[in-house]
Amino acid sequence: MNGIKHVLVGVSQAGDTVFGKAKVEIQKFLKDNGIDADVRKARSLSVEGERFDLLFYPLRLKFRGLTLDGLAEALNRAVSGEEVEIDESLPSEKMIPLNQKRIVLEHVGIIDPESIDEYIEAGGYQALRKALSMKPEEVIETVKASGLRGRGGAGFPTGLKWEFTAKAEGEPKYVLANADESEPGTFKDRVIEEGDPHRLIEGIVIAAYAIGASQGYVFVRGEHTVSIKRLQKAVKDAYERGFLGENIMDSGFSFELKLARSAGGYICGEETALIEALEGKRGQPRVKPPYPPQQGLWGKPTLVNNVETLSSVPPIILNGAEWFRGFGTENSPGTKIYSVLGHTVHTGFFEAELGITLRELIFDYGGGIKNGRKFKAALVGGAAGAFIDDLDIKLDFDSLKAVGGMLGSGAVLVMSDEADPVDVLLSVVRFFSRESCGKCVPCRVGTRMLVEMISKMKNGECRRDDLDRMLKVAEYMKLTSFCPLGQSVYPPLKSAMEIFRPQFEGLCKN
Repeated sequence: MNGIKHVLVGVSQAGDTVFGKAKVEIQKFLKDNGIDADVRKARSLSVEGERFDLLFYPLRLKFRGLTLDGLAEALNRAVSGEEVEIDESLPSEKMIPLNQKRIVLEHVGIIDPESIDEYIEAGGYQALRKALSMKPEEVIETVKASGLRGRGGAGFPTGLKWEFTAKAEGEPKYVLANADESEPGTFKDRVIEEGDPHRLIEGIVIAAYAIGASQGYVFVRGEHTVSIKRLQKAVKDAYERGFLGENIMDSGFSFELKLARSAGGYICGEETALIEALEGKRGQPRVKPPYPPQQGLWGKPTLVNNVETLSSVPPIILNGAEWFRGFGTENSPGTKIYSVLGHTVHTGFFEAELGITLRELIFDYGGGIKNGRKFKAALVGGAAGAFIDDLDIKLDFDSLKAVGGMLGSGAVLVMSDEADPVDVLLSVVRFFSRESCGKCVPCRVGTRMLVEMISKMKNGECRRDDLDRMLKVAEYMKLTSFCPLGQSVYPPLKSAMEIFRPQFEGLCKN
């Protein structure tokens, strides 16, 4: 345990009580063993209730899912230096090391997210230094060669978007980090914002240098108070250390970055609606073309990238495009943060290579279906994704597109054989109906019609031909809605009809 700086206790949002109890026991243990280290609270999205994660920094030894009953044994095992194998049982929990393929999340849960010194010590801002020594077009070519695709849902090649923005005429140019995460069941961006905010800032500055932008914004979800607090501190510290502002790292490049809070509408996650909101207008999508790289914020060339996308850039610059292509698949290189929720033993976020199968994600990372139940299906890609019952489907952009699905935000809602697909489908459609901005009739009216029709099905008041009518409504919405929100109802509805139609017909009168 020589050289340990601190012990991180990762608890759930409601875990203040268990942290207080664990802290007292850990401090006593450290004192008794002559270890000069502090105990800090961290947020963990992979634990619930009275369970917590325990990590020793900088040893990177992590125990996951502990309870107070097993804390003493975990501490003794850590001091002894004994190897901790995956799934080695303790009296009331399992001890699991950092076995994920972490690139974007390499620092999350390892360093203090509010310490710029620890980020720098862990290699932070070295990628920015390297990028500033390159020509902007070389940075863009590196990102293009890496094959990095947008992690916000669409999967558009990141390097191409940067190139389009760099070549567009007009000054100033802007970089917008889309942190308006509000897809149901998705919390991948929040993990980065709360756990490694400087990684996001570094990615933003590299992008700005590459496209020639002088100003940028992080458009962050207003309810994410911890994210806002840590991003504010990270921006302040980055300015003080010369990673933001005038003449960054004595390179001659200057860039200003500000935070902007979203008012909370799901539609503001769409890039042009985000720009409208940032300009102080109602958050509604714009007509495209022109696209943001040509005419975005205040009519100027604007790059809009997702938080996970931007946070993937520093390791690409530091290690090279070929290194990044060593992970994932040929057309979907790299890793992805998957938000796993529902009926799995372990819920939370997992970073894994693109191309991992649904079976591997659920059973190797999620621990399988809880309570010994059987797998029924999973809603893959968030609310706008598709229901999938093939456990061997690969989770990458192309494999999911081939079956009518999409990787989307990477959220995976796992359903056991006890789940009611009608309830899940109704919840999804209600969400879209509630979040519709109302600009176009197909979305505004269509979502309400579908809520009414699915509610009737749930209550046994529908006819079998109503099922086809639902699909027709969703298909018309897909073809005529102004923006992706209205179009997003079709994949979950169509896939639900394909997988669960016999169950749905059983609820109908004829």
